[in-house]
Amino acid sequence: MNAVEIVSARALERRTYTSCAVLVAVAGAVSVGKSTFAAEVADALVRRALRAEVVSTDGFLLPDRTLAERGLMGRKGFPESYDVEALRRFADAARAGASDLRVPVYSHITYDVVPGAGRPLPPCDIVVVEGVNALGALAGRADLTVYLDADEHDLETWYVERFLALCEEARHDPTSFYRQFVNLDHDALEALARSTWVHINLPNLREHIAPTRELADIVVVKGPGHVVREVREHR
Repeated sequence: MNAVEIVSARALERRTYTSCAVLVAVAGAVSVGKSTFAAEVADALVRRALRAEVVSTDGFLLPDRTLAERGLMGRKGFPESYDVEALRRFADAARAGASDLRVPVYSHITYDVVPGAGRPLPPCDIVVVEGVNALGALAGRADLTVYLDADEHDLETWYVERFLALCEEARHDPTSFYRQFVNLDHDALEALARSTWVHINLPNLREHIAPTRELADIVVVKGPGHVVREVREHR
């Protein structure tokens, strides 16, 4: 079985032992592919006739205005930049099958939580929560924990590629946070992306994200091109 099949099969096993929704937490560094992997797991579960939804912890980031007031814009993505208690309350309610839940929305285009926005989360068999802080914030609450791992060099490469792509898209979108960078040439954009990685994303990875790998039931190791090289089951 591939990594998605292994995780979806383990989630299904957990579902057979409980009447509550199963909570699957997927964590890993910025740009490691958490959103894509979580969506693939949910799709695999839906094909097994289960009700599965993906929730991103990004929606539980504090608004940029609040982060700015607290001097935390340079710490965005670090543990203190999230409303962790709100995330935990949401996770508990989702596991209990609450019928009135709304998932807060974060926009990677505007680089902020969308005020007042939210999509309804229907009662599910399995809820896949993905985010850099998913394992740490939901420790003791998740039924199955997954960590996506990769070499720091590959992670930096993927982050730079994503940053450059967002800047290119911003040329056609005046609402984009990345619009402010479109007049920079390619070398300057790449230097800015690498500086952001070195001074923000890498310290967050080493200090807060990577340590949660020890909480994972399953570690998925990726190599260049996001190819899965190994799947380790720890529990």
